[in-house]
Parts: sequence; C-alpha cells; structure tokens
Amino acid sequence: MKLSNFINGEWQEGEATYTAVLNPANGEQLAEVRMSTKEDVDTAVKAAVNAQKKWALVPAPKRADYLYEIGRLMKERKEHLAQVLTKEMGKVIEEGRGEVQEGIDMAFYMAGEGRRLFGETTPSELADKFAMSVRAPIGVVGLITPWNFPVAIATWKSFPAIVAGNAFIWKPATETPMMAYEMAKIFQEVGLPPGVANVVFGSGSEVGTAMIEHEDVKVISFTGSTDTGSKVAELGGKHLKKVSLEMGGKNAVIVMEDADLNLAVEGILWSAFGTAGQRCTACSRVIVHKDVKKELETMLLERMEKLTIGDGMDESVKVGPVINKNALEKIHSYVQIGKEEGANLVVGGEILDNGDLAKGNYYAPTLFSNVKPDMRIAQEEIFGPVVSLIEVDSLEEAIEVNNGVKFGLSSSIFSRDVNKIFRAQRDLDTGIVYVNAGTTGAEIHLPFGGTKGTGNGHRDSGVAALDVYTEWKSIYIDYSGKLQRAQIDTE
Repeated sequence: MKLSNFINGEWQEGEATYTAVLNPANGEQLAEVRMSTKEDVDTAVKAAVNAQKKWALVPAPKRADYLYEIGRLMKERKEHLAQVLTKEMGKVIEEGRGEVQEGIDMAFYMAGEGRRLFGETTPSELADKFAMSVRAPIGVVGLITPWNFPVAIATWKSFPAIVAGNAFIWKPATETPMMAYEMAKIFQEVGLPPGVANVVFGSGSEVGTAMIEHEDVKVISFTGSTDTGSKVAELGGKHLKKVSLEMGGKNAVIVMEDADLNLAVEGILWSAFGTAGQRCTACSRVIVHKDVKKELETMLLERMEKLTIGDGMDESVKVGPVINKNALEKIHSYVQIGKEEGANLVVGGEILDNGDLAKGNYYAPTLFSNVKPDMRIAQEEIFGPVVSLIEVDSLEEAIEVNNGVKFGLSSSIFSRDVNKIFRAQRDLDTGIVYVNAGTTGAEIHLPFGGTKGTGNGHRDSGVAALDVYTEWKSIYIDYSGKLQRAQIDTE
C-alpha cells in the first residue's frame, strides 16, 4: 500500500519518492509513504486558503456537526484504528485502544465548543455604547505531530482548529503515517469540505520547514523534541508565526514515607514502562523518601521482573518495542552513561535480541538506584523504559529535586498527608500534577502542556487549545449618535 497526500478532498497520486513504513515489533513492511516536497505544501496551502474563507462563514454549530460525525466513525472503527496504531507505532493494543478513545473524546468535546466559543460582554464606560470580545478564526494552520501518539495528539490540534473555523495542513511523523491516512479517509467520508483538512506526508526538514516558511500558514502547532521545537520557534519567529510548542519532559514520581507503596509501584510501572517509556509524560525519575527507599526498590524489582515484553498485538504483553533502531541505540547509550556516572544498575540495561524479539526493537525495562540529581540520566530525556531512583530526606528536598531539571511537564506525589499534598501541588513546577497516581493519564478536557523547556506557554487540549487557533477581536458599538472619546468624555 502506498500512502499519498490528501489535498483538497482528493488523494494526490502520481510520481513521487516513497519510503517504507516498518512495524517496530517485527520489522515487517506495512506500507510506503510519500516523501513530499515544497511544491506539495504549496498545493495544500492554496487549497486550504480557498476553503477556509468559506469554512469561516459556516456557523460554528454546523462546523461542530462534522466533528460529531468524525467521532461517531472513530467510535465505530475503534478496534480497527487501534490495531493499525499498534502495528505502526508498537504500543500494546490496550494502549492503542486508549489512544483512539482519546481522539473520540476530543471529537465530541470540541464539537460541544461549537455551541460555546465564548467571548465576553462588558459594560462600557460611556453611555449608549456596547462592548464585547469574540473569538475569530486565524486562517490556515500547520500541524506537526510525533510518532508516539499518532492520532491523539493530532486530534488535540486539528479538532479545535476545525471548530474554530480554520483549515489545516497536517504533517504526521514519517514513522507513523497510517493513522493519518485512516483519519483522512474519515474526513472525506463525513463530507468535510475539500481543503479544510489536508494531510501532507514527508520529512520535517522538507515539509515542516516549507509549512513554517509559507506566508499563508499563520499558526504552527508542534509536538516533538525540545531541540527540534527550539528550531521551529526560531524559524517561526523569523516569519512572525504564532507558534505553539509541546516538547520534552523529565517527569518524576515523588514517594513519601507515608505513601501507599503498593499503589505507588502500580503508578510507577504504568508511567515508566507503558508505551515502552516513549511518552513525553513518562516517569523517568522516582524521588523516594529515605525511610521507604529500600522497600520500594525491592517491590519495584519484583514487579519489573514479571513484565511481559513482545509484540503489542498480543493481549498478554505489557511492554512493546521502541520505535526504531536509532531509539534503541540512544536508550542504550544513556544506560552506559548512567553506569559511568556511578549509578547502580539494578535490572535491565540491555537490548533484547533473543528469539522473536530479535526481529524488532526491544529494550529491557531498566532500573537504576543510588542516582544523584545532577547525573545526566536524572537530567536528560531518555525516551525509553529507564527509571532512576533518587533518595531524599524530606518533602522540601523532593520538590527541589523535581524542579531541578530544564523540563516542566508532569509530576506526581504519593502521600496520605493532605498538608504535604497541598504544598506539593502548589510548589511543583510542572504544567500537570498528579496526586496518588503516576505521571500519565491526562484527560482531554483540561489543558495539556508544561513549563520551562517543555513548552512556550500554549496548551493543547481543553478550552485552552482554542487560544492557539483563534484571535481575540474586541468590538465596540456606539449607538449614541455622537462621537464619544474613551478615557476623555467620561463625565
């Protein structure tokens, strides 16, 4: 199967360069995806510009009707979509189903915003004058999405863009284009007007750059690494784009001496090894009070040794492959760094290449103990199934260690003390805080994003996402029949 661009409501066939899409669980080729050019981006943007002018005039509740239909079709096809997702990305099938459900939830949630999109009315300081603000669509937006959540993150971005009256160009990751292909089919089937939704496959250097530099693309929403996001911000700033960035994390679970350790272990396992650690919200640090450090480490080790590893299509598997060979090498290099820094490798730390696992990209769930907060494995994003145990003496020290990294996406605390919990949720410098839960599990009706090196102040998901895809317009209506000057004619 060859995946072609979806532009102006049609599949763009013809001569092009294609690259293979591989199943990370076994190396099998699933499809071939088009590697597009700047000219393809130009074609898509032209279609989007023309479509958006008409789309913006469609009443928002009518625009929302399309999202309801998209959500309905996603719900009907949930199992099919989940299986496609697992095959191309590698996450276990129950996670694949969960990710598709997130997209379904986002469709219905943002459809509801079609009957809100609230502005404000305020009293004017002048007689016979009315003042209000409204949300206005921006135009054409460019969406650049990663491979680790190939449908959920795309829905966080595209659905608010649609309901707000914009058209979009979506560049999915080249590793996971099949979900974008499936979503484009749904866009076409529900009758979304041609040009409102466009999918252009290809590399970031070619397609992503062309989108950022195009004068008719007014917004860029990017999710990916901090290094790449910094380049997107730099180039977008040069072209005066509105740029929304959601980038890396170095997330920590804090376990206090009064914590429910069984619950904490469950939360750590799910947060650290779900999606094989390839989440921006993954737990890669466990900051544990000295009084329970030894017990927690023993409990974690026992549970880690029982984790099943393999092809995510197997319902019994809990940890699937990482995305590709480069990821394997990066993860393994950090394990070597950890050992060189003096951390104690408790378990794991190896590429799994025996038997059927040799066909895919598997890394053993890994636990380091006696890690110091300033070690590289405690500071830098590894993006794999590697966890570092860091011992602390107090809540204050735990919060200081948590905040002592350049990222600020997600954090968690396990405690039964309400005073500690309230201090932690106030003082943890992250965009998301969990109490007695791991660092993953965001719900679509709240803002998603973080502080410091994780983002640039914008948020995906929730009502806050609308701020990325709308401009505020202030409107003053004077029905006095005379010129009234604000701040002057007030007496």
